[in-house]
Amino acid sequence: MRVGQLDRSATVDALRKFLEDLVRASGFQLHVSVQPVAATSAGVEGAAEILVDLDGTDKDLLLERNAEVLRAIEHLAYKALRLEPAFHERIHIDCGGYRALRFEELRMTARVAAERVQASRQPFKLNPMSSRERRIVHLALRDMPAVRTESAGMGEERQVIIHPAETKPPR
Repeated sequence: MRVGQLDRSATVDALRKFLEDLVRASGFQLHVSVQPVAATSAGVEGAAEILVDLDGTDKDLLLERNAEVLRAIEHLAYKALRLEPAFHERIHIDCGGYRALRFEELRMTARVAAERVQASRQPFKLNPMSSRERRIVHLALRDMPAVRTESAGMGEERQVIIHPAETKPPR
């Protein structure tokens, strides 16, 4: 990894090896696909530089309980590769399209909630979510001038609050 950049080739190779070893050791019946994203998409804020897909007969095990095992695998991969948090957004680990669908669901939920805030002029709290999911919401609403977003809470209870744009955050 270079400062401020992800060495995609080295990261793809290391990630593939780590995940294949993990799948083999766990006994999961999964296929690991690790692909760099085309240069035209990479570098766009919030866009992935590396896409990982885990798919196979055991994918349902990864997706149980809101994809708890998939999130754990993702966390282990970041730790094993010693990736700084700034690089986590550049790698998307998915299972049979679950994460892609979840992110689109978050964007849609954010837009609907923002419309509700615009109409009611009242803040709206979304359910607690991970930092990556909160980022998806913030990015989905950043170009809506009538609302603003903030994260509030601690740890696993941290959530996004959508406010009408002209209201000030509490001190």
